Amino acid sequence: MSEVWKPSVTVAAIVEHQGKFLIVEEHTTDGIKLNQPAGHLDPGETPQFGAAREALEESAWEVNPLGLLGIYMSRYTSSRTLEDVTYLRFAFAAEVVKHHTDRALDEGIIRTLWMTAEELRACQDQHRSPLVMRCVDDFLNWKAGKQPIMPLEHVYTHPSVLAGPLPPGVS
Repeated sequence: MSEVWKPSVTVAAIVEHQGKFLIVEEHTTDGIKLNQPAGHLDPGETPQFGAAREALEESAWEVNPLGLLGIYMSRYTSSRTLEDVTYLRFAFAAEVVKHHTDRALDEGIIRTLWMTAEELRACQDQHRSPLVMRCVDDFLNWKAGKQPIMPLEHVYTHPSVLAGPLPPGVS
């Protein structure tokens, strides 16, 4: 039997506030990189909840997802481990709710930054993936009325995902 290919499913919060985007500076296997608050979808959660959770864990910003900005795929090969991974990213446009200043950031996160699209465009070599800038551009197109976002009610999670006991460590 051959091995089944499975992309890594990730969720991201694309958050703009007062003309700047919420970005995290993080340690990666390829050095220090910039990314939106993002990470793997956890068992027992909806994609939109996962995006909000990642934003809170990585930036200490509570956010409210507004809609699905897009579904993106990218492929990555670690220069250190030579591991080849395909990511399937669900990116949600989100708004700021509250900053939890006393909350510790996830392990590996150095700090949060608020950067303009122009500042992000100028440092693309520091981005964790090409999806960082693509998501910002799509967000800006949405805000300008040039592209829609999918309403949250169209991101369906069957109740079976949420039913029953969650795996250890998931709350």
